[in-house]
Amino acid sequence: MAKQKLPKTPAIRYLEQSGIAFEPRFYKYEERGGTRVSARELGVSEHVVIKTLVMEDDNNKPFIVLMHGDKEVSLKNMARILKVKSVQPCSPDTVTKHTGYLTGGTSPFGTKKRLNVFMEETILNLDEIFINGGKRGILVKADPSDVKRILNAETVRVGING
Repeated sequence: MAKQKLPKTPAIRYLEQSGIAFEPRFYKYEERGGTRVSARELGVSEHVVIKTLVMEDDNNKPFIVLMHGDKEVSLKNMARILKVKSVQPCSPDTVTKHTGYLTGGTSPFGTKKRLNVFMEETILNLDEIFINGGKRGILVKADPSDVKRILNAETVRVGING
């Protein structure tokens, strides 16, 4: 396969400016395939593929949750942590409005609006993670502690088996 040129998405530019080590990984994107498809295409466990979930609280305040591909977010626990009545995932249009990215290509890096980022704390137990590079079909391999640091992410325990 020919070497693909790395697109200069806002996420890739953010990563380059941050100075952390990262490695782009390309895969064949499938509509509604999610982390199951990207993990299969890259030959890695779905647990190390990290989802970027854009959510909002009951006041419509958006935020990002980084979660293992094989886990779901407990909305109840997330609401408790934020001290709000409820949280829910944003609609695809709202995700694009806040981040500048399309669903399936949403990255926590280089978002249009600066959003608070919450990271499932067990992600830090991994040696490496694969997280969206700002375009469908591109993940970046990085050290989870570097990701936490450059995003100023707060660790949480909200992961449940999906």
